[in-house]
Amino acid sequence: MNRPRGRQRRNTDAPAAIGQRIELALDRLSHDGRGIGSWQGRTTFVEGGLPGERVTARVVRARSKLIEARLDALLVASPERQVPRCQHADLCGGCNLQHMAHHTQIGIKQQTLAQQLRHFAGVEPEKWMPPLLGPAYGYRQRTRLSARWDSRNARLEVGYRQRASSDLVQVVECPVLVPSLEGLLKALPALLSQLDGRAGLGHIELIGGHQPAMVVRHTGPLSAADCENLGRLSHRHGVQLWLQGDENAAWPYGTSEAPQPRYTLDDQQLSFTFGPGDFTQVNAAINQLMVNQALAWLDVKPGEQVLDLFCGVGNFALPMAQMGAIVTGIEGSAEMVERAADNARNNQSQGVHFYQADLSKPLEKYTLDQQYQAALLDPPRDGAEVLVAALAERRVGRILYVSCNPATLARDAGILAAKGYRLVQAGVMDMFPQTAHVEAMALFVSGKDKN
Repeated sequence: MNRPRGRQRRNTDAPAAIGQRIELALDRLSHDGRGIGSWQGRTTFVEGGLPGERVTARVVRARSKLIEARLDALLVASPERQVPRCQHADLCGGCNLQHMAHHTQIGIKQQTLAQQLRHFAGVEPEKWMPPLLGPAYGYRQRTRLSARWDSRNARLEVGYRQRASSDLVQVVECPVLVPSLEGLLKALPALLSQLDGRAGLGHIELIGGHQPAMVVRHTGPLSAADCENLGRLSHRHGVQLWLQGDENAAWPYGTSEAPQPRYTLDDQQLSFTFGPGDFTQVNAAINQLMVNQALAWLDVKPGEQVLDLFCGVGNFALPMAQMGAIVTGIEGSAEMVERAADNARNNQSQGVHFYQADLSKPLEKYTLDQQYQAALLDPPRDGAEVLVAALAERRVGRILYVSCNPATLARDAGILAAKGYRLVQAGVMDMFPQTAHVEAMALFVSGKDKN
């Protein structure tokens, strides 16, 4: 049979191929900062794209009705587009929003929080609060660099993971770091590449604050010369050197007793020591604003019983105790509980006690015999589903939830709403500028407590 001549019909049902170059216009942004458009009737997410742009993009994942792609070339650029300050922005998996204005980043984060609360919990705060803002660059007080020995080429790679890859970006700058740590980062690769034990290096953690430190993780032995060279580098940059071998404990080099890393809350005149492996907030400016806001929102009164869950080294507990509250801090890590107790003693904080417990389970041991007027929780990304249900069951009057994941915050907000709690106010905190990470704070009040 002869086929009719002329233009053949395009098969729009066939998915795009991985690596295929496609052209499309973008008209909106996703919650994680990707441009969204349509290609052959399929919703397409383009990493690195902005609304109002026409782009070519390379397909990285494709399904029948949805395509994920990465920006290849700009045909028409948005006036909102900015030149990234970091030369590694296109590859590095850390800061994926450097191409957009800071105010646009904040808008995305506020929109993400609102959408998650509506979608998962069906709630809207009675009042949206203004975002907490700090420096857009030079804010990060902690970072972890990977070190990987390339045996084929006999060279050491030092850097961050590439976006959507296990390969490393060998960085020579990182402008989101505080200047003192960025200076150290720039000097590290050359020295590490000269070490006798370079093939056994794992990762290097840089910690800022008032007692900055560099923690070198190594699975193979380091020679005396290696330790001396690392020590000299640390000394030049004003940081302590901590070595972490196979025993998985970090030890200060050159002395058995060295000051622990330390940060301060200047508004409260409080000082906190912590271990190299302890969780602390990476953004000192936002941490101070966050603590101040938590104190204002929760509005604890002298003599009130307050529960601080995921209390860490006492970041919220000590300021609340300073206001006269009787605070019970609970943390899953026994080491951090010990550190929090030390911080309370060192700051002469009264009325605060710390306990270790598995925070994935109900805390009957600490809640059955005590009525708490307020609770603060700052859980990891998986949220605190079991704990918020327990707090609601105990009818804790005021619950302040600090979140690093809007999806689990929304899920837990739904639990509280179903138990009669009002979402009084909520807002975002720009803890990680230049990234899509959303930090938020939400205040819930039981129906019987009009606060």
